[in-house]
Amino acid sequence: MLINLSNHPSNNWMPEQYDEALRQYSCIKDIGFPFIDPTVDEKDVSELAGEYYYEIIDLLIKYNSQNCAVHLMGELTFVYILAKALRESNVEVVASTTMRDVYINDRGKKISTFKFVRFRKYI
Repeated sequence: MLINLSNHPSNNWMPEQYDEALRQYSCIKDIGFPFIDPTVDEKDVSELAGEYYYEIIDLLIKYNSQNCAVHLMGELTFVYILAKALRESNVEVVASTTMRDVYINDRGKKISTFKFVRFRKYI
């Protein structure tokens, strides 16, 4: 099972990313990424990360799957704290990598498109 904790629900992923997640992890469980107020301090972010840590651990216990990982992308301090805690509990944590293609349209506006490449482990 791949637990997707990001601002991008798996049903909106590019087909290549979705298919690769299913190939590697058999199923996907989405958890909505929390809004993190930019004015809160580190203690508040740490407490929120702790809440999500326990939610993820509970899911992993509930599904008792051998092949599990957490796809974790979002606000950097939250991601750092949560990834560190999960890794310390021997939970695999991955990020999705993309190739960005940038071009300028005929109106001079920069347009970026992204192509999924792979899941990369946090180590």
